[in-house]
Amino acid sequence: MTSATNISGELHEQALVRAFLVKSRQERCAMLLASPKRRRDFLKELPHFKWLEPAYCKAIPPANHKPKDIAKILLAKGSGQNCWAISEATELDGRQLLLEEALEEIVGRELGTFLSCVPGKLAYFEDEEERWILER
Repeated sequence: MTSATNISGELHEQALVRAFLVKSRQERCAMLLASPKRRRDFLKELPHFKWLEPAYCKAIPPANHKPKDIAKILLAKGSGQNCWAISEATELDGRQLLLEEALEEIVGRELGTFLSCVPGKLAYFEDEEERWILER
């Protein structure tokens, strides 16, 4: 998978937590993500993640569950070509990736993964149960 760089991962992660997680879990999740020793504690929650703020979650209709369709939705909402991954898939976690390639890797694998597209404004989340566009 091709890697790309531009916006810092810490900015993406902290903005994602503040924008899209329920307030009662934000501080703890931000601390876990920022700690190399504790990051795995956060990642192991991703397959059955329950802390998304419902007001900012939009389910993706089943007809649009293909990676290319999801990429089109995100690009239309202002995503750039790159995204930041927070994922239980260790080969993806903590990396800036090309959006379409990242989606090809994760969609349908039922791996808990956030793809931050615009820090604090636009992201994608998939777990074992659902696929969401996160938008503020």
